[in-house]
Amino acid sequence: MNDEILYDVAGGVGTVTLNRPQARNALTFAMYEGLAEILGNPEKHGAPKVFVVTGAGEKAFAAGTDISQFREFKTAEDALAYENRIERVITTIESCPVPTIAAIAGAVTGGGAAIACACDLRIATQSARFGFPVARTLGNCLSMANYARLASLLGPARVKDIIFTARLVEAEEGHRIGLYNELVADHAALMARVKELAETIRGHAPLTMRATKEALRRLTAAASADIHGDDLVTLCYTSADFREGMEAFLGKRTPNWQGR
Repeated sequence: MNDEILYDVAGGVGTVTLNRPQARNALTFAMYEGLAEILGNPEKHGAPKVFVVTGAGEKAFAAGTDISQFREFKTAEDALAYENRIERVITTIESCPVPTIAAIAGAVTGGGAAIACACDLRIATQSARFGFPVARTLGNCLSMANYARLASLLGPARVKDIIFTARLVEAEEGHRIGLYNELVADHAALMARVKELAETIRGHAPLTMRATKEALRRLTAAASADIHGDDLVTLCYTSADFREGMEAFLGKRTPNWQGR
């Protein structure tokens, strides 16, 4: 593990910090793997009773996957391997045997939003802005499993709204639609409240929470179990539009979409 992922455990609470504040905590592949390694193996990481996942600084929880990594994509296999890799990480977070709390300040977008949604509880500051703005940035799509997760959490109509408009949901709306369990004023209040909540959960019956987590995970997974979306991932990631969107994003210009 490198310094892009920080971890400490104290008083039965393990805190994972995504630590690239200079890049709004955009996730490298190594960061995804580090997160999965910790949450997938709590016994090897101090056996916490609760995990807290947060981002360094106050500007972002995580602003998606580091886009520069997509320049290596050439084939449909590259796209599918990427989505399978991220799905393994998100499933590991969901399947973590202890409760997880996402402590969110600032931008929570793309892969960062997927991580937050995979956590059991989400506490956010008034600065939180949530979304998957791929329709105006890269021209790619979500995996079938992530569409199912979002639809389960927010409902299909809101998922379409968020994806089609490519807007970022402000904190008050996010709380109103059930995205966030609680809102707090600022970063200091966020960390204080998350600590208080983690201490409460830590004292409760672990098997009750484990069974509840797994039951709800199975219900959500069942919604997409027999629905395949590889063709949709391939359609987007191998398109000229995806290449154009990536280069436009990195070049800080508006993409010229062609629909092909």
